[in-house]
Amino acid sequence: MRTATLGPAQRAEALAAMAERELDVLVVGAGVVGAGTALDAVTRGLSTGLVEARDWASGTSSRSSKLIHGGLRYLEMLDFGLVREALKERGLLLERLAPHLVKPVPFLYPLQHKGWERLYAGSGVALYDAMAMARGHGRGLPAHRHLTRRHALRVAPALKKDALVGALQYYDAQMDDARFVTTLVRTAAAYGAQVANRARVTSFLREGERVVGARVQDVEAGGEYEIRAKQVVNATGVWTDDTQSMVGERGRFHVRASKGIHLVVPKDRIHSSTGLILRTEKSVLFVIPWGRHWIIGTTDTDWDLDKAHPAASSADIDYLLEHINSVLSVPLTRDDVEGVYAGLRPLLAGESDATSKLSREHTVAHPVPGLVVVAGGKYTTYRVMAKDAVDAAVHGLDLRVADCVTEITPLLGAEGYRALWNARARVAARTGLHVVRVEHLLNRYGAMAEEVLELVAADPSLGEPLHAADDYLRAEVVYAASHEGARHLDDVLTRRTRISIETFDRGTRSAREAAELMAPVLGWDEEQVEREVQHYEKRVEAERESQRQPDDLTADAARLGAPDIVPR
Repeated sequence: MRTATLGPAQRAEALAAMAERELDVLVVGAGVVGAGTALDAVTRGLSTGLVEARDWASGTSSRSSKLIHGGLRYLEMLDFGLVREALKERGLLLERLAPHLVKPVPFLYPLQHKGWERLYAGSGVALYDAMAMARGHGRGLPAHRHLTRRHALRVAPALKKDALVGALQYYDAQMDDARFVTTLVRTAAAYGAQVANRARVTSFLREGERVVGARVQDVEAGGEYEIRAKQVVNATGVWTDDTQSMVGERGRFHVRASKGIHLVVPKDRIHSSTGLILRTEKSVLFVIPWGRHWIIGTTDTDWDLDKAHPAASSADIDYLLEHINSVLSVPLTRDDVEGVYAGLRPLLAGESDATSKLSREHTVAHPVPGLVVVAGGKYTTYRVMAKDAVDAAVHGLDLRVADCVTEITPLLGAEGYRALWNARARVAARTGLHVVRVEHLLNRYGAMAEEVLELVAADPSLGEPLHAADDYLRAEVVYAASHEGARHLDDVLTRRTRISIETFDRGTRSAREAAELMAPVLGWDEEQVEREVQHYEKRVEAERESQRQPDDLTADAARLGAPDIVPR
């Protein structure tokens, strides 16, 4: 199957094609659910369009804990259905759909009470593993194990001796969330979907009560398009209520935003060979291995301020540091924090005011003819949400439509990945790159790593790492602009790579080099390069300033001090 190239020309062609003839399905919002919905629809044979106001995954779907997990804590809530569903999806992603992107990750759960806690927690983890195996989707992950305190401290020497009496270790999975969404979008495009980012829906087209499409503004080049579709799917996450207001309908449910923040610290700051999961008074706290770093998160607080740029306050950062330091023998300080990011969970409003108690289930509704709304849920179950949304849309189509096939449709890069991984030493020898570099590319692009390597073959200077972010090759910046739809410097440093959270300078030292690499692909002159660099630097400074503020209101005001990039 051909891969999809999402460069500037393809974006313009996609917008023109969507406006030229009526689509079967138009999906609004390119987070993980919207991208998954576009893939589901197009692989059933439906003509499909996907539009996104900003960048792929620029909202919640690039700011998660980056876990693909069954939701161990939902077992405690007796939500067996949600856990069973999520464990099945975890297995499919690990084994079949995206083995190049989704990887096993171990977690240590420290026990603080002798006797009853080992029995209680051990029973839960045993049930978790059993539920995965019962559906045939537990293969490839080791079973949980019980550890003594001495053994646990060998595995995680960073823990205080008095922080545990023993431990359990179990496995879940993780991915780079923004990269996963980009791959979903490209997979949908490879099967024939028309996709465009920086294309904002300004209103819905109506014929009487029926929604028959959307009016879309090209945020980059200007101009508007009328895109007609037999069914429109609203997959806008925390913006669901805002999008619904365009048809004068809030719908049958309300979506509330819950803010979660994460800290990124260097790997050497926490001496451990495993991730950690710790109980807090409200929820759980994860310490997640992330390449040469750790991700620590998350918080869970109500948020009703700016949805595009949720801000982490000083109080949020102190909360996480206080909780992780309660178990570390060498405490972390603010100086250890490389990166901070904040995201918003789209939660279906429930009866409780506590956001951690709101539903993580998803729902699909048909509030007016021609419009389907999908909301709620969790990252791991995006495929099920997408299937349910397309099933609902199909009810409104006067067509015989094939059943969902995404359970057996690997994402781009999955096919051939394992064979290339086995041959990685030969690939390294052929390209002149170190085998570690080849492994890095394979785990980010799968079999599509060959396309990145073709850029290096044509221009060997692209095989060099970025000077101030040497985990990434210069070729990856070019590839992001030429193949992955990156339109701005922020797209590359924040989502196509994770330089913005993986370096102490937050990517400012890489900004000019990256912008100059993008310029020939996107047709930027020196003035636009300068504009991109200055915008990125202002964004980073606004985020730093917000993280010095004491509360949400002042943090939000500080973050909004840096406006979004305005195209030429």
